[in-house]
Amino acid sequence: MSPKCATNMFRFCLYRIGQFFVNILPLRLSYFLAERLADCHYYFSFRDRRAVAANLKNILGGSPRNAALGREVFRNFGRYLVEFFAMKRIMNDTYLQEHVTIESDKPLKDAARRGCGAILLSAHLGSWEMGGVLVSRLGYPLTVVALPHNHRLINDFFNRQREYFGNTIVTTASAVRECTKALKANKLVALVADRDFSGSGVLMPFFGHRVRLPVGAALFSLRQGAPIIPTFFTRRDRYNFNLSFQEPIYPECVSAVENEDEKVHQLMDRYIKIFEDKIREMPGQWLMFRDFTQQ
Repeated sequence: MSPKCATNMFRFCLYRIGQFFVNILPLRLSYFLAERLADCHYYFSFRDRRAVAANLKNILGGSPRNAALGREVFRNFGRYLVEFFAMKRIMNDTYLQEHVTIESDKPLKDAARRGCGAILLSAHLGSWEMGGVLVSRLGYPLTVVALPHNHRLINDFFNRQREYFGNTIVTTASAVRECTKALKANKLVALVADRDFSGSGVLMPFFGHRVRLPVGAALFSLRQGAPIIPTFFTRRDRYNFNLSFQEPIYPECVSAVENEDEKVHQLMDRYIKIFEDKIREMPGQWLMFRDFTQQ
């Protein structure tokens, strides 16, 4: 077995062990243990701590809050994993009524009346995986584009969690075909767009830097006539959440521009500004462990 394969098998075993304990322990005890492990991650992973510190400095400048927020990023990642592992257990009506505030789904209903589907666009903010599952439970099953893991067992493990409540997971390789098909059928597509994994994104202003960001959402919107709805599932506090749908961004807003590349840039500029505002509002929930200016 190669070192890389051995590392992936070790990670897979850790995920399964984490899932096992999260589903037999009281949820708040799972949170407590995950936060302590996150503290170890914070202290011993210099590379991740340095990347998070650089991101916070780019977002907030030299704020004295940065050190505390840096640790909170790591703890929120631990909480995010607890929620991801426990989704099948906690995604019930009682939990949702007690812990989740859902803002109006009017943007989704308005999009459905147009007949072109819609693109729910989010960032690595809050507990976005849980948000995607919740949208499905509300009666809006999603076609979700997810970066495949190169280890089959890990990939299957994550996708089983994501698909349990009715979402369809598609890879980046099949995203164009599957998302186009979903939008033509007046369905919802979900994408995360604050980091470019493919290397084919475009350079856009993001927190004062030229950063390569994925272009898929803007292209789908322009070519299929589907509105982009920025969507966020974020923490109100340690245990409670908000699901919010922002006002749709319609492709007609750039209809006066003839060049498609320019239309793409204008659409992206609109939702990037929304991302910036949301991340500045809750920087401790942006789970980005690479210096975003170095992507």
